[in-house]
Amino acid sequence: MRTVFTSKDPSLHSGFTNGMKKPPFIIKASGDRVRFSRQKLIRSLRRSGATASIANSVADKVASKIVHDKTTTEDIYGRAYQLLRKMKEQPIASRYSLKKAIMALGPTGYPFEQFLGEIFKRRGYQVQVGVTVQGMCTTHEIDVIAIKENVHALVEAKFHNQTGIYTDVKIPLYIHSRFEDVREKLLADGDTHDTHEPWIVTNTHFTSSAIEYGECKGLKLLGWRYPESGGLETMIEEAGLHPITCLSSLSTKEKNDFLKNNVVLCQDLLENQEIFRQFGIKQHKANALKREASAVCSGR
Repeated sequence: MRTVFTSKDPSLHSGFTNGMKKPPFIIKASGDRVRFSRQKLIRSLRRSGATASIANSVADKVASKIVHDKTTTEDIYGRAYQLLRKMKEQPIASRYSLKKAIMALGPTGYPFEQFLGEIFKRRGYQVQVGVTVQGMCTTHEIDVIAIKENVHALVEAKFHNQTGIYTDVKIPLYIHSRFEDVREKLLADGDTHDTHEPWIVTNTHFTSSAIEYGECKGLKLLGWRYPESGGLETMIEEAGLHPITCLSSLSTKEKNDFLKNNVVLCQDLLENQEIFRQFGIKQHKANALKREASAVCSGR
């Protein structure tokens, strides 16, 4: 269950704690300088399931270590994550690391496509991943095809394995033209779906021009913190569909082995007990994995 909080949440209104009148500048992944936002850090922690007390404690400790103009957003994330682990709040730490966990699906984009396929599947769609489709003029590689009732969605997955990279306007430009070529062929062949939807899903951000063009042309854009009503992270958090790369109980090798065999979601470990036997995971470790996966998925 996703933690719900409002601007009246008292944890968001404490002052900056390192004695400075204004918060210091920090460096974003893009290289831009912005002032540190304690409120933004607390929102992120609370969204991950932290109580107001835990969120305030972590924010105060992180803020006290910020070096003006030298601390990066990556430093802040790392410190907050380690503090949560030291406080033995591993499920919160795992959910807090969601963005990193999705990037860990790389270095190629295919596990991300699988991940998206599973999300659509859990939302009631019939799903195919990595499909070659004939358009009116040429063939196209479609990352995910998702069908539910009279909706036929063609999904382009734009995966980035590092922060600071934006999906720019070139992507919706070519996706729109490709979609029109495929849709024209579908209609010519007598496709009976009432609605054909072009989707672009990214694990980072869209540029403003990409959003402007996408909205103008009727593309469904889903990215990190976009749309404001709920982006990719919200869809994952509300459904409890976290990737297995969130789990600290798994080694990097074990995560990669799972991904290579299409085990993508923490939920998979809870629903298929045979997975542990198939991968030679001993009972005590299987129990630890199930406890962590259950806590991450349930938001507790």
